Amino acid sequence: MSEPYPAASGLVRVYPAREPNGTGLVWAHGGGFAFGDLDMPESDWVASQLAARGTTVVSVDYRLAPVPQDWGQDAGVPPRGGHHFPAASDDVLAAWSWLVDNAARLRVDRDRIAIGGTSAGGNLAAGATLRLIERRATLPALVLLAYPTLLAVQPAPDAALRAALDGQPDADRFGPDVVRGMYENYLGRPLDSAPLAAIPGLARLVDLVQFPPTLMVNGDVDELRVSGEAFAASLSAAGRPVEVVTEPGTEHGHLNRPHEPAASVTIRRFAARLAALPTALPLPLAPPAVAEPADPATRQNTPVA
Repeated sequence: MSEPYPAASGLVRVYPAREPNGTGLVWAHGGGFAFGDLDMPESDWVASQLAARGTTVVSVDYRLAPVPQDWGQDAGVPPRGGHHFPAASDDVLAAWSWLVDNAARLRVDRDRIAIGGTSAGGNLAAGATLRLIERRATLPALVLLAYPTLLAVQPAPDAALRAALDGQPDADRFGPDVVRGMYENYLGRPLDSAPLAAIPGLARLVDLVQFPPTLMVNGDVDELRVSGEAFAASLSAAGRPVEVVTEPGTEHGHLNRPHEPAASVTIRRFAARLAALPTALPLPLAPPAVAEPADPATRQNTPVA
């Protein structure tokens, strides 16, 4: 089957690689933890594009947080109930386990499976990875983060970013109150009781010593990139391989706008890193047995492999 199809009792949509290169990816869309679905471009378009480049993608239909009354009015979405942490994180972990368990039949190398996501989905991917580390479970070979939100209380942007945000008011939509409110809604409780997996940017160096290699692509005029850069700095301080790219000229969410050239640039970045994941080395051949001396008189404790 080459077309996307539902699996894992509807938890995921699988995008089989057209010409599999052995890589797999568990992918989580964004939407402030409360919005988004599998049909939005940064879910469906991204998965389709990566599948066309050789990676089998498992896109996660994770449970969403509630939509409060005032949010619904602002977004044109009716208010509704929802699920607080750890529901979405649990769903991402379940999708991860499902792909690991089904890798062989999906023509995916278990040693070449990545995890990633956009915005709030990037938070879920990073948080799920921290939980996998804690559980001593199979870890991703790579973490792909697109303009992630990783801190509920962000450092202030530097002067250059602040000036860019002031110059593009439509891009200036992730100020401190908005971000804090988003996390409080996701958690359903105060921030001071939040577990690390919900706010990965708070990870200490000791929490990150096993974190997989990471590629992070941030928006240019996007206040959320402050949290991404802070997390990347922590990864680097912990000695973990991390590459951070700021896609020039972009606002938050460029993968949700496939018509923008930067969206295709980011897809190519991700596809290249996935394709470059090392394959498992073959087991070395056993050394040849050492022949015993022909003369019994010289026969001692000669080792035989």
